[in-house]
Amino acid sequence: MTAPEDVLAELRALRAGDLPTHGGRTLAYVYDSAVPGLDDLAARAHALASSVNGLDPTAFPSLLRLENEVVANAARLLGGTDAAVGTVTSGGTESCLLAVLAARESRPDAANPSMVLPATAHAAFHKAAHYFGVRAVVVPVDPVTFRADPAAMAAAITDDTVLVVVSAPSYAHGVVDPVAPIAASARSRGVRCHVDACIGGWVLPHADVEPFDLSVPGVTSLSVDLHKYAYCPKGTSVLLHADADLRRAQYFAAADWPGYTMLNTTTQSTRSGGPLAAAWAVLRHIGDDGYRDLARRALDSARVIRDGVGGIAGLRVLGEPESTLLAVTVTRDDFDVFTVADEMRARNWYVQPQFAHGRSPANLHLTVTAANAGSEAELLADLRDSVAAAVAAGPVVVAPEVVAALGALDPDSVTPPEFAGLPAAAGLGGDGVLPERMATVNALLAAAPPALRERLLVEFLGVLYS
Repeated sequence: MTAPEDVLAELRALRAGDLPTHGGRTLAYVYDSAVPGLDDLAARAHALASSVNGLDPTAFPSLLRLENEVVANAARLLGGTDAAVGTVTSGGTESCLLAVLAARESRPDAANPSMVLPATAHAAFHKAAHYFGVRAVVVPVDPVTFRADPAAMAAAITDDTVLVVVSAPSYAHGVVDPVAPIAASARSRGVRCHVDACIGGWVLPHADVEPFDLSVPGVTSLSVDLHKYAYCPKGTSVLLHADADLRRAQYFAAADWPGYTMLNTTTQSTRSGGPLAAAWAVLRHIGDDGYRDLARRALDSARVIRDGVGGIAGLRVLGEPESTLLAVTVTRDDFDVFTVADEMRARNWYVQPQFAHGRSPANLHLTVTAANAGSEAELLADLRDSVAAAVAAGPVVVAPEVVAALGALDPDSVTPPEFAGLPAAAGLGGDGVLPERMATVNALLAAAPPALRERLLVEFLGVLYS
């Protein structure tokens, strides 16, 4: 057996190569409250319940109590009435999947079930469409504000529509869709309306935005992630339904086999109680006043950064973000965002590249958290320097013949052996090791049609997990 201290030392050494999860320098993937002692509290609570199985609430009533209290907290914050119910899931994607599943299962009369999505809806809904055989009807958004168009969304509803989706806010641009008119249109047609508030649900109640939650007539369900702006450890989201009848189709039961009757509230069966206990402990510790303060700090920091970006020559913020997410693009052609991302990484900041899509140009995504409060000047100074360095380097140029070759490839007909060499050709490395600078790789990926980019990255993922 290996000594415990040696095992932990090896783990610490492996973690040393990861992006930092604290300090506000990783502006995607992680959420840092900067509250002292919060990680320790969450870890201790997680340890107390990690061996408990959420599969059977009658065997482990502590988890039933914790889940009901967490759901009640979310429903109270997000406009739920006494009839509101909910489920704690493993994350935003599972919450979105279950919302789509419940909508589909509630409409057995729909011969070809579909859901109406703004073009900015999270990819989780496309995953749900793929998994559950629900056709995604994608509706263009306003090309300037990037908000969903209520009239176009209403026009897309048909007799086979089982769900209409809106974002509060959208991940890509941080804007809140006009929930009320879209929910009203869905309601008038007898169709469910889901609000994806996974990333904004714990912040927007403290922001100056139009109503977006379960208090809006026609909104039937809402998802909110606790491991985002509730600053809980990874692995907890809440799916709220306006009442129990709406939730019922989400559940799964199987009695026609020799074993125990399987009864599941989520896509999982066995579930560790650790994430739920950690989330419950964090919510109890921070409390309503604490979350109000954390939300305001993050919102204020995002405004400062947004205003500062406007003062950097060659950059602008896309749309009119109302929450804590920013999409920053370039206004000139003598440099590119992918090189800016590399330069920021060299200055110990991570900003997330987003490829062009429709009227949305290539941009850099910034998720601003409470931990960024007070460090805005440093971030903006490094961003300004990164732009200067990117201008000096010049934009990455993909040769026309490469663009033509990429466009000629059919991702459905190219065989796996033929694809085997593409990751290396794109600069991803045949051994699955990423280069330190990604601008050239991202430029090549950006030149590929989305379907080809998906296939290329799937192949690369297979290389990583080999």
